[in-house]
Amino acid sequence: MNRLQRYLFRNLLIATLYSTAGLTLTIWLSQSLRLIEIVVSAGAPMGMFLWLLLLTVPTFLGIVLPLALVGAILFTYNKMAADSELVVMRAAGVGPFSLSKPAILLALGVMAVVFTLNIWITPAAHRELVRMEYAVRSDYSQLFLREGVFNEVGDRFSVFLRDRDSDGNLHKVLIHDGRQPDKPVTIMGDRAVMQTGPDGTRFVVYDGNRQELDRKTGRLSQLYFERYAVDLKAVAPQEADRWPDARERSTTDLMSGNAPAQDDRMRRGLIAELHHRFSSPLLALSYALVALASLLSGEFNRRGQSSRVTIAVLLVMGLQAAALGLTSLAGKATVFVPLMYAMPLAVLLPALWVMSRGLMLRGGRPKAGGGQDDDPQRSREAGVAAKGAS
Repeated sequence: MNRLQRYLFRNLLIATLYSTAGLTLTIWLSQSLRLIEIVVSAGAPMGMFLWLLLLTVPTFLGIVLPLALVGAILFTYNKMAADSELVVMRAAGVGPFSLSKPAILLALGVMAVVFTLNIWITPAAHRELVRMEYAVRSDYSQLFLREGVFNEVGDRFSVFLRDRDSDGNLHKVLIHDGRQPDKPVTIMGDRAVMQTGPDGTRFVVYDGNRQELDRKTGRLSQLYFERYAVDLKAVAPQEADRWPDARERSTTDLMSGNAPAQDDRMRRGLIAELHHRFSSPLLALSYALVALASLLSGEFNRRGQSSRVTIAVLLVMGLQAAALGLTSLAGKATVFVPLMYAMPLAVLLPALWVMSRGLMLRGGRPKAGGGQDDDPQRSREAGVAAKGAS
């Protein structure tokens, strides 16, 4: 790259980093609201919350990076057009492809980063998130017990508590165990605590009673106690008892073709996830070329390029929606898998053709020189001057 292209590349790179940071912080904020309960409940260490928050970054960074690149391209080239820098560059003989070369190189770099995220980092982050979720449920089950509501700890197992003090004691506790429909059990206690040991987590209830109803005979049995322990290890869902989600599977497992699946629907989902990991990086280049074709086609307009920016944003939003829709459809019918690759590739040729022809996306009659005169008064003055010169 020459000095001019290095200047463009530097501005684009800085704008992309800023856009990525802004979008990441925005999504992080919404994610932290869901995870902050771990810290507010004062049962889990701050390090666990920070680790969970950090693990969420790769899960959405593959979508954020191409969109941040589009924002950087639109901002940088539109700002240079408003400052008349693009006019000077074009007057010096720099064409659309030369101006777009830094953005294309940056798009290729973003493609490589997204590909790395999709193939290795994101699946590992999803697996670690799920592992941490089940670890928290088993080791810090009290964090998910909210006051004044029935908390679903496991399948047909509910816990109600009126309040919680600063020492971790739960007051006015009611536990309903309906895992055996014929003999549901209800435990009520004045106080309860959560105890975590080598054998798992236990719910220890003090000063209460245990009621068991035999639905076949209609007999109600009661047991009054001073201390009663409920083992939550058998209640909380175990990671081994579930089928791993498609996003948790490694790329090697998905490519093997014999990854374990619960049914045909899950198997189709695994195929769609595999092709999504390989096809989604192509969107970065497609989005970049759409933005470049919108801003670098046609001549400079002194009234601004808001219409072109709007067209580029709408096109990118449509492509993103189409990509998500095709991924969902491919999970239901594998016939849509080739469209996941065809859609981003089909955008490249029209975008390159628009830049090569110098056409404006808002229509109009192109000039012979490859552009369009957006100032009729200037055209009339140029014609008068040409007649006077002749």
